[in-house]
Amino acid sequence: MNEKQPWFELNNELNLPEDGRIRLDKDQAALKLFLKDEVKPKIKRFEKKHEHVKWMVENGYYDEEVFGRYTSEFIDGLDERLRKAGFRFKTFMSAYKFYAQYAMKTNDQKIWLEDFCDRVLACALTFADGDEELAEMIGEEIIHQRFQPATPSFLNAGRKRRGEFVSCFLLQTTDDMNSIGRLINSALQLSRIGGGVGVNLSNLRGRGASIKQIKGAASGVVPVMKLLEDSFSYSNQLGQRQGAGAVYLNVFHPDVLEFLGTKKENADEKIRVKTLSLGLVVPDKFYELARKNEEMCLFEPYTVEKEYHCPFSYVDLTKEYEKMVENPRIEKKKISARMLEEEISKLQQESGYPYIVNIDTVNDSSPVKGKIVMSNLCSEILQVQEPSVINDEQEYVKLGRDISCNLGSTNIANLMKAPDFGRSVKTMVKALTEVSDESNIKSVPSVAHGNETAHAIGLGAMGLHSFLAQNKIRYGSKEALEFVSTYFMLLNYWTLVASNEIAIEKKQMFDGFLESRYADGSYFEEYENADSTLHFSKTKELFKGIFIPSAKDWGRLRQNVMRHGLYNQNRLAVAPTGSISYINDTTASLQPIVRVVEERQEKKIGKIYYPAPGLSEETLPYYTSAYDLDMRCVIDTYAAAQKHVDQGLSLTLFMRSKPSADLYEWKKGHKEELTTRDLTILRHYAFRKKIKSIYYVRTFTDQDEEDKFAECESCVI
Repeated sequence: MNEKQPWFELNNELNLPEDGRIRLDKDQAALKLFLKDEVKPKIKRFEKKHEHVKWMVENGYYDEEVFGRYTSEFIDGLDERLRKAGFRFKTFMSAYKFYAQYAMKTNDQKIWLEDFCDRVLACALTFADGDEELAEMIGEEIIHQRFQPATPSFLNAGRKRRGEFVSCFLLQTTDDMNSIGRLINSALQLSRIGGGVGVNLSNLRGRGASIKQIKGAASGVVPVMKLLEDSFSYSNQLGQRQGAGAVYLNVFHPDVLEFLGTKKENADEKIRVKTLSLGLVVPDKFYELARKNEEMCLFEPYTVEKEYHCPFSYVDLTKEYEKMVENPRIEKKKISARMLEEEISKLQQESGYPYIVNIDTVNDSSPVKGKIVMSNLCSEILQVQEPSVINDEQEYVKLGRDISCNLGSTNIANLMKAPDFGRSVKTMVKALTEVSDESNIKSVPSVAHGNETAHAIGLGAMGLHSFLAQNKIRYGSKEALEFVSTYFMLLNYWTLVASNEIAIEKKQMFDGFLESRYADGSYFEEYENADSTLHFSKTKELFKGIFIPSAKDWGRLRQNVMRHGLYNQNRLAVAPTGSISYINDTTASLQPIVRVVEERQEKKIGKIYYPAPGLSEETLPYYTSAYDLDMRCVIDTYAAAQKHVDQGLSLTLFMRSKPSADLYEWKKGHKEELTTRDLTILRHYAFRKKIKSIYYVRTFTDQDEEDKFAECESCVI
């Protein structure tokens, strides 16, 4: 495929309005021509599905162990039922993305070996693990596009030669060379087999800190960042993708300014990091000090650990701050909190980084015992971790817990039309749980241990803006916020029901359940005391015929959970869906659209254009660009979902280089250009709204261009 082929030319005409109208017919013509001339003549056909499977197994494409769990008759029957669903791609982008990125091809890349139904079948059979009834249910959810497994799961299911199904990993290091060495090895291993890797460096002592054993000084976090960047670049799945990693640092760490400086455009090459993403772990105390324009202390982690007998990340800095300031045994230096806040805003304006994790908000809302200290490459995974202790032989004296997470998304519009909302969600939880149960990352024992004890998954959602537009609801309106809150309340309810049923079936609950707020029932009090009444006629109509749990329903669920437990420590997380949302012909995640006709730059191809889903004269007024929306309405939208989500949501802020005073009242009488003050105000607003994390800041320039940043293709589902 190349830019000279006619379907690309037809698709490009979509971006050339005629008489003021978007030429949607050109995209449909591109789709038909692509399927007729590129796919149909080049796809290998078989009379029966079991014959296809047999050929794929014999030629080393499919995993015999997966397909051997089922009879030929069942495979043929399920294939027939999937095809009767009548799946059709709706846009050129959706078909192109599927065949370019997900469908299997022969080794010489000349013949396609799968269509969409074939890939769905492979997923259903893989995730059901021999359970025919469950395979039917999973297949039904995916073929009707109510459920979409994350890219690693959807891509690798059923393949003989494959990577892991896991979407992302989270690692931490403690303040010793054995732990750092193990960290680098773990980063190499995880980058080789799976998705993006997040790393917490907050426990490392700062540059210049004393190392009394050798009468020397520490080099700080930046050299470790450089080692990690090189590791990810080297271990990149044989060049199939760019190494993807993120590093997190606590905002009270003494190296915080140098950490941020590694992303500055004018940074020295010795310290500059080009491909690593940066994230800051921000306790509440920082917001207080910045708001009051006071000095803040940056604390030396090694001395803090000596005083508190635990790594720096595990100390509640907001609670202990004044004691640490007064403690002469804890080394510290002072800087202006307002100055650091301005540096954060400058860097977000310049590069989009750093991500922000409001760590006290995260831990205060967590129902699980333990400490959450960081997030992942896309800032939606928030789970408890425990540090490991490693000896000089690189053996685990104490095996801690790190994180792997398995992601998937509901397609909001399609799930809202499901025959049985609850049955669909329970099926999705079972599918993701199977991915977790099958995962065993032996090369990184702390990750394997975390997965074995937590059984964590992350079910999210995509297509919010397209759903709202097609129902003539404005993004961020009161009706929209009521819909979002109710939708995620339902996801929370049914994932709890599903996890409870799995715990009963397996006679097992996640490690630490008995110490959780689920076990004592306190988690459910808010729902039992809440008013579930819908207030707007629009939302009442949308949820007509869909079960809305009452206080009594929540009470019964509380009793079941207290009696039998939950299998999954974590259940919900909203990732920034990427190519998968195109295949689903929907908008990404919970984000507003960027353009009515989105422009996507594809390698070796050039530009491909994607019209907003369901675009018509009726829906066009409801498709306001993210750059023309007040970001507070985006924050409000995510906050409405966040109160029901046990992990996080990847929240991106979209800013014009000259924000409108009509959107932001504080711009009146101030500079037209985007300033650090604008971003600071929005971060504080998000903090007050109990937002757990901010993923990225995108800026639209005067040249009508968006800034670019490194996405993790695994985490963007």
